[in-house]
Formats: sequence, C-alpha cells, structure tokens
Amino acid sequence: MANKQESAKLPQILYSCYAARSREGEQFVSEHTFSYQISGSLTLNDGTEEYIFKPGDFRFIKRNQLLKFLKQPPDGGEFKTLSIYFDQQTLRSFSIEYNYKAEHKHTEGSVVQLKPDQLLTSLVNSLLPYNQSSDQPGNAQLMALKLREAILILLQTNPGLKDVLFDFSEPGKIDLEGFMNKNFHFNVQVKRFAYLTGRSLATFKRDFEKIFHVSPSRWLQKRRLQEAYYLIKEKGKAPSAIYLDLGFEDLSHFSFAFKKAYGVAPTKI
Repeated sequence: MANKQESAKLPQILYSCYAARSREGEQFVSEHTFSYQISGSLTLNDGTEEYIFKPGDFRFIKRNQLLKFLKQPPDGGEFKTLSIYFDQQTLRSFSIEYNYKAEHKHTEGSVVQLKPDQLLTSLVNSLLPYNQSSDQPGNAQLMALKLREAILILLQTNPGLKDVLFDFSEPGKIDLEGFMNKNFHFNVQVKRFAYLTGRSLATFKRDFEKIFHVSPSRWLQKRRLQEAYYLIKEKGKAPSAIYLDLGFEDLSHFSFAFKKAYGVAPTKI
C-alpha cells in the first residue's frame, strides 16, 4: 500500500455514491475536476451563478473555486457521480510532453457544462470498472493512463479547455472588497480568502482593515448576520433554513450571535 506522500501523487478517479438522502454544503475545489452525473441531481452555486446537472450531464469545474452544493438522489434511488481530478503535476508533465500551453485567459464561469459527446461517454464507461479494482497490482499505472486519455479527450471535444488546464498561474491580486461582498457566506478560513485574492495572510489582513476598518473575522460575522436579518425579516426565511448558507456551522451558534447583535432571537423576528 502506498504511503501518504506517494498516494498524493496518484491521479484521482473517484466514483461517489450517497444513500437516498439529500445532502448540502460547500467546498473549495482545489483541482480541475471533470464529472459525470450518473443518477440524481446536483446543484452548484458559485455566488454568482447556479448550475443544475441531471443524469447524463457532463461538467468541468475549474480549480480554486468556492462552491455550494446540493446533492439530491432520485426517488427510491441513490445519488451517483464519477469524477476525475487533474492535479497540477500531471498537467505540467502533459504540457511539456505534448507542448500544450495556455494562450488566453479563460474568463467564463467557474463551472462549464460540457455538451454530450460519444468520446466522453466512452471514457466514463471505461472508467467505471476501476472503482471495483482500486487495490489490484498495477492499477495505479492503468489509472494514470486513463487520466492522460481523459485530458486528450477533453481537449478534442472542448478545445477551449486548453486555456484552463494549462494555466498554472496562481490567483492574482484582485479587488478585495468586491470579492468579499460576493463570497462572505462561504465558511472557509481567512487564509483561504487571502489566497484567492492573491495575497499573503498578512497582506490580506492589512488591506482588509484599510477597506473595512475592522478585522476580517468581525466583518464576516457582522455581514453574515446582516444578511440573515434581511432574509428572515424581509423574505420570511426560517433561521434553520439559512444559517448553513450564511457560513454558520450550527444553529445554536447562529442564534446566539444573532441575539447578541440584534437583542432578540432570530425566531422572534
């Protein structure tokens, strides 16, 4: 069995299956991801756009994205997907071997819905057996070959992805105020916000306080509570329906913070 360091270098081809129960949450997508929806539906939201995927749909998610998700199984069935994660080391090696380079900055959304294609369907069908044989000798090498095949097929069916797959730059320094007002509801560490705005943690905190005149943690809680107050009072939302979407980990913590800020429990608004 490979150690952790070796395993981290292996390409990831994962088959996900969840029992007949809806799940929602959020995640930071650290690597480019190609996925196929086998059953059930998946809703993704990047803070600007919402994307809905049904059985038979293909999607590509760009790396360094914050996304909220809702996974819904079909009636009497299970939620199933198959995903491929393209790590930077593999893509750099591929870029050198095949002389692929990003030529333009890809400006489309964080999620790309791919059109159905026979090559993509054949790729997915060829990957399903690997879920059953992940511990067999030599399987890591076979999966590495399948990953390279997946890159070639994606480039053939969607040539524009070249500018995404082979863009190895890190996030550049961007408008901090605009980014935070768009993404305040994501429950991630401040250092993640710093990275995504192209700053070191120290620079992020310094720039943040120049703009907002308060620390990031205090601003985040205040901004989330303001949004909660608006959703409850003006939109009639229930506290239990919104606290997770606004970055609070549990309802009791949300209720305590809300009452402290507004002098009344959220259920009394």
